[in-house]
Amino acid sequence: MSLEQPPGAGEEPAYPFVAPCRRIGAGAPLRWLAAGWRDLRAAPGQSLAWGLVVLGLSWGVSLLALQLGSWVMMLSLLSGFVFIGPLLAIALYAISWQLELGRVPTFDISIRTARRRLADSMVFALVLLIIFLVWARAGSMVHVFFPIESRPELVQLVRFLAIGSAVGSIFAAIAFAASAFSLPMLVDRQVDTITAVLSSANAALRNKPAMAVWLALIVVLTGVGFATAFVGLAVLFPLLGHATWHAYRETIDGSAWPRHEP
Repeated sequence: MSLEQPPGAGEEPAYPFVAPCRRIGAGAPLRWLAAGWRDLRAAPGQSLAWGLVVLGLSWGVSLLALQLGSWVMMLSLLSGFVFIGPLLAIALYAISWQLELGRVPTFDISIRTARRRLADSMVFALVLLIIFLVWARAGSMVHVFFPIESRPELVQLVRFLAIGSAVGSIFAAIAFAASAFSLPMLVDRQVDTITAVLSSANAALRNKPAMAVWLALIVVLTGVGFATAFVGLAVLFPLLGHATWHAYRETIDGSAWPRHEP
């Protein structure tokens, strides 16, 4: 009796290099915000709890910077959210994920989901950190090639700001494209970080009008959060987190990869 297995038996399934994406209209981000608001209302206690964590961290960083008397230190400490932010956002994606499955969200599942994706989120944070460091180096090079005097003329100042903004927008676009859908995909599907980042970038490039509207909404709402001494972030951070989950679900087709189970 032959014990040979048929060809392909026991082999790992071949997954695509990049997840396919759907084409969406420029008005889609408004639907995402509406869906995010519904999730926030469906699980207000958990959602606002994570918003309060962000509020507390923001106040703590600001207080430490004021005691040290350095606004540069404040900006440096706030950049640490590159590492903390993804973990907090994963907990919010887990809430929307549980609601989508018809379950009552629990802190236990949200925390375990964030812990399970800890390694992937740290790889993602490392990618963002590399982009940030290259961005900072590019900014210093702009200052080298286009120096300004202590009291620059208007033309010189406008030229410096225009070139600096153009360079910065390139890196901001790269960071946004890489992060737009990647973390929700890591929560939803059994996929590696690189595939999730490439799938996010591919979807962002194929839906530029919608991404431009989405980025504008994120900037405006985050600005409102900062303008209210971070108090607004207690609501706006979970709102954007839930909306990002729905943005991923509408845009990315991750059906080629098996889903995680709560």
